[in-house]
Amino acid sequence: MIESSDFRLKKMPLNHGAGHMPALGFGTLIPDAAVTLSATRDALNVGFRHFDCAERYRNEREVGEALQAGLAADKIAREDIFVTTKLWNTNHRPERVEPAFDASLERLRINYLDLYLIHTPFAFQPGEEQDPRDQNGDVVYDRDVTLLDTWRAMESLVDHGKCRAIGLSDVTLNILSPIYESARIKPAVVQVESHPYLPETELLQFCKEKGIVFLAFAPLGHGIRPGPLEDPVILAIAARVGKTPAQVLLAWAVQRGTALLTTPRTADRAKENFDISALPDDAIDEINRIQTRQRLNDVVNTGSPGFIPRAKSV
Repeated sequence: MIESSDFRLKKMPLNHGAGHMPALGFGTLIPDAAVTLSATRDALNVGFRHFDCAERYRNEREVGEALQAGLAADKIAREDIFVTTKLWNTNHRPERVEPAFDASLERLRINYLDLYLIHTPFAFQPGEEQDPRDQNGDVVYDRDVTLLDTWRAMESLVDHGKCRAIGLSDVTLNILSPIYESARIKPAVVQVESHPYLPETELLQFCKEKGIVFLAFAPLGHGIRPGPLEDPVILAIAARVGKTPAQVLLAWAVQRGTALLTTPRTADRAKENFDISALPDDAIDEINRIQTRQRLNDVVNTGSPGFIPRAKSV
């Protein structure tokens, strides 16, 4: 049995990069600037040491401010935290990759990244508009650059010591596999939506075979109701083991060999999401037998993040 302290301290080696990623990560997709500041600081205070950011979120400055204040106040070294950010779709052209990277570093107020991800495998029309649309409201894609072109530019960032590892986000196995085969520097991490309703078993197995860290976002199902948090199996296990449904879902993610991201916006939620411990084997088996299958974010199909509309019950 894994002790609870192992969950809080668990780190996963980056086999295709340098360093170790804490299994429990704090995701910074928070629209409000003030909440970004307070939530990031609260996460640092309760023990989170893995922070996942993105150019797309438009709050790297606030995250950087909170981290710098927290590091100084609590005497935490930069080397003790793991910081990720992501290249947005409009910067896929090779000549745009390094400037976008440097801009993120400046906003985050750090001088290197632990991990840089391609946010999605879709290239949008280059420019300052993050969501370029044509007159019909359709996304304008950039057909003059390939994902491998962008990946080569990412590799050069590692070559120059600007980041310690690179990876991909919002990809399917059929996109990941050819990049992995062609890459000189292999993806260290793959970040995708994953929870009991979307276990991504085949992708997880590929990552384990290739030494890639599988990083699950939305491990609580985006908080969508009804969803995994209200699943009868999860509720019954939570009551049985004396944990909250959220803690059960997060423990399941760690025990199956993935890292995870959660976005608590209050200190109490941060404590809850960090205080997870191992589930009994029979509980893991019960969760694995859940039959519901549901993707909650369509970003892997379009490159545009957003919830999939739910059919209203009659």
